Amino acid sequence: MSAGDTARGYLAAFATGEPDSIAAFVADGFENEHLSELGSGCVGRAEYLTRLPEFLATFADRSYTIEDIVEDRTERGDETRSDTAVVVRYRFAATFEGTRIDIPGVMWFIVRDDLIVRRTDLWDSLTFLRQTDQPA
Repeated sequence: MSAGDTARGYLAAFATGEPDSIAAFVADGFENEHLSELGSGCVGRAEYLTRLPEFLATFADRSYTIEDIVEDRTERGDETRSDTAVVVRYRFAATFEGTRIDIPGVMWFIVRDDLIVRRTDLWDSLTFLRQTDQPA
């Protein structure tokens, strides 16, 4: 499986609504970083798994649509690592408190041995607030 396939599978798993199906794509030491003001990160597969049910309940009928995907080996200085970076430009659609939302974003994944070891997510918080009639 390619790193891109891992990222695709992970994002598709959100439609199942099953935390275990989603968490099956992440490594034990998974780092979940959010760069959006309204997001919150965590470290560890176990911690991520405890947070997923609330996310899934808050955002019903959720899906990620991949608009672009780029895959490349990661490099640090002169050293080429066994990790692969996958960058996904996506649209997240869901129902939040009875309101249908459609939010653009970008995720940067680091994949090692077919598991996501790091995810950095940046989504449009202002669009979310506007679509849900919340103050900015």
